[in-house]
Amino acid sequence: MKESLYCKKIEDIQEILSLEKKFQAKIVRDFLVKGVTDFEKMTSLAKKDRQRLPKSALVTEVVARQDSLSTVKLAIRLQDGLVIECVRLSDGKDRFTACLSSQAGCAMGCSFCKTGTMGLLRNLTSSEIIEQFVHLEKLGSPISHIVFMGMGEALANFNPVMEAVHHLHDEQWFNISYRKITISTCGLAPAILRLAEIGLPVKLAVSLVSADDETRSRIMRVNKAHPLSELKKALISFQHQENKRITLEYCMLSGINMDEKSAKELQRFTRGLDALVNLIPWNPVEGLDFRTPDEKEIDAFTRLLTKMGVNHTIRRSKGREISGACGQLASDNLD
Repeated sequence: MKESLYCKKIEDIQEILSLEKKFQAKIVRDFLVKGVTDFEKMTSLAKKDRQRLPKSALVTEVVARQDSLSTVKLAIRLQDGLVIECVRLSDGKDRFTACLSSQAGCAMGCSFCKTGTMGLLRNLTSSEIIEQFVHLEKLGSPISHIVFMGMGEALANFNPVMEAVHHLHDEQWFNISYRKITISTCGLAPAILRLAEIGLPVKLAVSLVSADDETRSRIMRVNKAHPLSELKKALISFQHQENKRITLEYCMLSGINMDEKSAKELQRFTRGLDALVNLIPWNPVEGLDFRTPDEKEIDAFTRLLTKMGVNHTIRRSKGREISGACGQLASDNLD
């Protein structure tokens, strides 16, 4: 199996490629940063080196692509044959965001999420995470923002995700500001505390869905292990350390979490937090027994939240028509 050059030091690149001089490895690194992954096109290298090296520096490959107006979804095959998905999002202006996967599948089993139906196949390595970004950036204008909201629970693959974040931030590599990187979690409270302890100034998003323990435990298994009281303590600790607003992702499920009681519970949970509640109408997934709320139900719920002083916004998911929206990523394809 080939070894990826991403998340590697210059000395490692030199050794992997059997280059004579350190400056040759720096040349390779500089081409990789520019998005040039074909060794034959790395013209600053000696011809004899270009000819003996493999065709591509990438160890993963794009096997499928789907496009919508503002979204591109890629299916990427890993070296062991597993296929993962990642997404490139556009705001219609000049901001492009990469939505990256951290695992092949997911063990969390959230009942409204398609990825959860796969189970966990394995964690991704830091280089497999970075190569998703590289494939997505090759599609057009430079990507400025990163969200770990693809397949998998990012904080359950803690060390490789942190290594990938550092690599994305490294000014010798992609030079993306920490404040433009968001890590999403379904609520692994101990890992949130760990994130606070290492002092990494990234943004944090939490899939909340319900602020009622009984309801949340029914649709999100993580709540049985880490109930809302534990989650809130972890969020307060993170906020105390990083002094950043937290995003609470609230997937709106018709008839389940959009009544007055749900609004009051949400008001109670957000008290004492600097948080923005991101309301997301559920994105349909075949075989899952939930309903997307209509505009009347959404309007009634948002009016309740406004009346109660809950800071919120509505996010209209992009890429729903190509199954590239929140909760729709999954792949059954094996080599």
